[in-house]
Amino acid sequence: MPAATKTDARQTQWPAVVLAGGLSRRMGRPKSGLLLGGKTMLSRIVERLQPQVASVAINLNGAAERAAIEGHPVIGDTVPGFLGPLAGVLTAMRHAAATTPAATHVLVVPTDTPFFPQDLAQRLTDAMTEREQIAVALSDDALHPLFALWPVTLADDLEHWLTTDPKRRVRAFIERHPNVTVDFPMKDTANGSFDPFFNINTPDDLLQAEEWLGILGENSA
Repeated sequence: MPAATKTDARQTQWPAVVLAGGLSRRMGRPKSGLLLGGKTMLSRIVERLQPQVASVAINLNGAAERAAIEGHPVIGDTVPGFLGPLAGVLTAMRHAAATTPAATHVLVVPTDTPFFPQDLAQRLTDAMTEREQIAVALSDDALHPLFALWPVTLADDLEHWLTTDPKRRVRAFIERHPNVTVDFPMKDTANGSFDPFFNINTPDDLLQAEEWLGILGENSA
């Protein structure tokens, strides 16, 4: 497979899928419908993502009526059983292949990280040197595999992995394939360093996110 040039990559706007199909056990209710600064978490994610990509779909399982956003297709997992975040990645790959056959990659982001970088798609794209690479975000020495550009050609291999590997670890699957990481810097604020990939898993995290919303000057409803 010939290497992709950065010029080629910049000409591509990827399809994207928001992963909102998890069980949210620690939160106790679907994260997509949580209110942050007067807006649902899902609406914040879509608003931040939409300017960066060609299209946005939403991966939801069972909460579509409550959390879907008009104008964006809602897609359920293509494999049953709530098999973890990689099931959402597989769903994104299948959706992209069916709706945007010219796209080599699909961008995925989770629904619980409302401050992710506004240049996420561009920087991941620019980092790729091979068409088959997975481009993954990194910050503060932590990998964020659910903020990544995934090659749609990996769908069959990923489905086999999901249905045969008992652990289904995202990092382990990435390490099986060509990949590149992109280090996103921490933000300096008056209240200390802030990780743009701060994610909300618990009610306490949601309260902390409200505080960061004000510190960072993010728009509220």
